Amino acid sequence: MVGEIGRGLLLFLGIEKADSDKQVSALLHKVVNYRVFPDARGHMNLSLLDVAGQLLVVSQFTLVADTQKGLRPSFSSAADPETAEFLYDQFVREATALCATQSGSFGADMKVQLRNDGPVTFLLKS
Repeated sequence: MVGEIGRGLLLFLGIEKADSDKQVSALLHKVVNYRVFPDARGHMNLSLLDVAGQLLVVSQFTLVADTQKGLRPSFSSAADPETAEFLYDQFVREATALCATQSGSFGADMKVQLRNDGPVTFLLKS
């Protein structure tokens, strides 16, 4: 077991060639402040920080795949592994300063299990 959290968010993080430390900070701000947890009336109105939730960050280069043409994904927009790992580590470090954060192993073939509390999945871009 590399990382495990309780109530919180599982973030699959894909990093593209054009991404920089500015995107890391902007995306992290969005992730921890995005209002996806229910308030007392059941409305999505609370953020990860509001509920003192935990964050599990898993690297996932396949998220940046271009699937518009043909029958095979193109990963040409993905950052090179060295840059991606640097930005991934930066994201995890900055997240750890804001909330309880766990992470997967960058570039590893991991078995990820998720128990989703409702059919809620978002694609966030910075």
